[in-house]
Amino acid sequence: MTAEADAARPLDPRLHAWRPDLAAAGLRGQVDAAQFADPTPARIAAGTASVREQPRDDARQATELLYGEAVDVIERAGGWAWVQNRVDGYVGYVREAALGAPAAEPTHRVSALRSYLFDGPDLKLTPRALLHMTSPVAVAETRDDGWSRLADTAEGPGGYLWTRHLCPMVATAHDWIATARRFLGAPYAWGGRSSTGLDCSALVQLALARAGIAAPRDSDMQAAGLGEPVEGGVEAARPGDVLCWPGHVAFMVGGQRILHANAFHMAVAEERLADFRARTLEKVGDVRTVRRPVAAGTA
Repeated sequence: MTAEADAARPLDPRLHAWRPDLAAAGLRGQVDAAQFADPTPARIAAGTASVREQPRDDARQATELLYGEAVDVIERAGGWAWVQNRVDGYVGYVREAALGAPAAEPTHRVSALRSYLFDGPDLKLTPRALLHMTSPVAVAETRDDGWSRLADTAEGPGGYLWTRHLCPMVATAHDWIATARRFLGAPYAWGGRSSTGLDCSALVQLALARAGIAAPRDSDMQAAGLGEPVEGGVEAARPGDVLCWPGHVAFMVGGQRILHANAFHMAVAEERLADFRARTLEKVGDVRTVRRPVAAGTA
């Protein structure tokens, strides 16, 4: 592709906050918009926040944000916020009530599939929120009774999480297939990013995140830019590689088996690659590319 053709290619609206009437200030000179806005920082203050393609509750979910994730807010209007997630750059609309003010720098992540946040160090209390794997939190105190107290925020006391459900931000779980298997049976949900509901690319993204590997959000993005391409395709794939079809991704787990969130099982499931091919070959074709995730410092 020539430089002229590349320059003429429209920006992906999933990754660029641009509309004809408004765009993020950083896109000035790249897009035509009636106005440009300087983004303001915020964070997700709910356990999860659904990101919609349009600012309507009946609009399709594009992705999901997790507690503690930092976002840039381009617009607030009518109870909705137009935001860009700093984790993967995804743009969409969330309910403004799900946002909180920027908080202390995260020190830990949730390493359990999910964990309740309580108002006090007492499991008999009514939980305040349900947090999910990879959610970043700022721990102010690690107590001797098994609880960690989170740093206070502009909205109030930080709350308490079970310490064994946390890991330091720098800690990684290098076996991302083992992490992905923890999601077995989790329901399939278009745009979901937690064990209460997730899609194929979210399973890849979350499992790799625990291994310290950043992955794009959607399957086409992963097929184009995740890790390194594997020469030889599926025949050369090894456990841990990501198999990419049009609109779908799956982990190769060995023994000619794959692990993926899929709409046939409506869940995260492990199955024979041959069985998946038999169901889908006529509809979506065969594996288009294989990507090998690469941890930082190992390339």
